[in-house]
Amino acid sequence: MTSDRSALSRDRRRVELREFLRSRRARVSPADVGMPDGGRRRTPGLRREEVAVLAGVGVSWYTWLEQGRDIKVSEEVLDAIARVLLLDPTEHVHLYLLAGLNPPQFASAPSVPAPPQVRRLLDAWSPRPGYIRDRHWNFTDINEAARIVFGYGDSDHNCLVSFFTNVRYRVLQRHWADTAPDVVAGFRADAARYPEDPEFDRIAEELARSSPEFAELWDCHDVAEHTSAVKAVDHPEAGTLVFDATLLPLPELPGHHLILHNPRPGTDTQERLEELMGTHSLVVPHPG
Repeated sequence: MTSDRSALSRDRRRVELREFLRSRRARVSPADVGMPDGGRRRTPGLRREEVAVLAGVGVSWYTWLEQGRDIKVSEEVLDAIARVLLLDPTEHVHLYLLAGLNPPQFASAPSVPAPPQVRRLLDAWSPRPGYIRDRHWNFTDINEAARIVFGYGDSDHNCLVSFFTNVRYRVLQRHWADTAPDVVAGFRADAARYPEDPEFDRIAEELARSSPEFAELWDCHDVAEHTSAVKAVDHPEAGTLVFDATLLPLPELPGHHLILHNPRPGTDTQERLEELMGTHSLVVPHPG
């Protein structure tokens, strides 16, 4: 069973590596790397042989790498390829993970409710919105304020799935379309940390069947890391609410994160939230 899982892990990484390299190569033009345009091209981006020359590797070797063949790679070569393909730091790490070179191994915890002390923290944060998600982005704990402000219901079990399929959530989010690519890129980056875990593929495949928007973004193979964000909500009762969202890892539950939302300074969100929560019998503590 272990050997089967290892083989599945290698095969999955090779497929991901192939598609990732192709997608990154397609977005880099010759001009981006100081090369003459060379006229009209049938496909966008650099050719394989151009990447190989610029990275200082053989054309056949780079072709084999992009085809996902079982070949040996070095850190130096991956660094050169990352430089040619103009990868940002998160994409650079992603390339290492897919190539199987010194990938950070994150021990994971099963999806379980938060321990009492974390639950108390989440309760104390209420009525400001907050929730906890596991490594698959399943909700494990969510406070009532998050349900009221963001429109989560009893059927919402996974943060990613709700983002694309919860109609009420989508309507409330002022910048949904602009945020969607970063959300998908964050999920793909998390999936790369656990190459032996098929649950990420299952979630993505099922969601792609029900959401063409997700399917299109998933095929882009973008990756991103986010520890903070600004979330704007057009709430039917409270009007515009703007929050600073902070993602905090839970060391006692590897793979789990606590996501807390705080009214953004310089807006009237605090006052609007205070009024909204008052109508739902929740009292908002004033800062300080």
